[in-house]
Amino acid sequence: MIGSGIAGRAVPAEQSEASRTPQMQSLVGPLLTLATYAIAFIFFFPILWTLLSGFKTEVDAGASPPLLFFHPTLANYHSALLETDYFDFFKNTVILAIGSTVLAFLLGVPAAYSLAIYSTKRTKGTLTWVLSTKMMPIVGVIVPIFVIYRNIGLLDSRLGMVFLYAAMNMPLVIWMMHSFFTEVPRPILEAAGVDGAGVGTILTRVVLPISGPGLASTGLICLIFSWNEFFLAYMLTAGNAGTLPIYLVRFMSSHGQSLASMSAASTIAIAPVFIAGWSAQRALVRGLTMGAVK
Repeated sequence: MIGSGIAGRAVPAEQSEASRTPQMQSLVGPLLTLATYAIAFIFFFPILWTLLSGFKTEVDAGASPPLLFFHPTLANYHSALLETDYFDFFKNTVILAIGSTVLAFLLGVPAAYSLAIYSTKRTKGTLTWVLSTKMMPIVGVIVPIFVIYRNIGLLDSRLGMVFLYAAMNMPLVIWMMHSFFTEVPRPILEAAGVDGAGVGTILTRVVLPISGPGLASTGLICLIFSWNEFFLAYMLTAGNAGTLPIYLVRFMSSHGQSLASMSAASTIAIAPVFIAGWSAQRALVRGLTMGAVK
């Protein structure tokens, strides 16, 4: 009797503990969603503040404490687009970013393919050396680059900047695309070889279509790096090949910064890559999770 009484009292406690588990699990999802939105808002807030500052006057933009409520104006965006040579810098940036990305792919994809498919004992060391060139501080080599470009006539030229940006992005292309190529099933490559396909045909018609998400994510990252690069453009370009980061420097003077005008110009400058990244987010996330970052 006593044992049955104890057992009878233990059952409700177990049932209540078991009933708490689904309730706790049901709260985990909303809490994680809320935390995700909070983190996303923290990272997005500087962009949002820059966007809003572009609609302020210079007095409101420099007010302390910052103004949350103000009378918006389009004057800064109008002057940034139509009263400056913004489109010249925009054209240079597009040419340099796309041209350097294409050149980096033309040189880096065959190298990554050969390292992935025809791997040897030296492949790992080669990849480490390739990636180490990306870590080299550019300020350490800017003087010889400047002297060489001045002597061969590539200073302040689009072609010279395309070469430099391609060299800057090629280690990234080799490293990331190598990871994607190693995940291509070998039986597919062997079947293509049995059907008489050569190395070039296998690469262009078999491997590259399978590695589409990797190509998209790698290309977008290279495009963003070239679009945002400042130091090389500041040291090696002027009016002929100046990019949008150099365009933004014009809003700084010895008298201070034009915060509202610079905010409007910054918003216009980052808008193309922001829209491109937002549009390709599915391919970007899928490519990063399938390949090099995995």
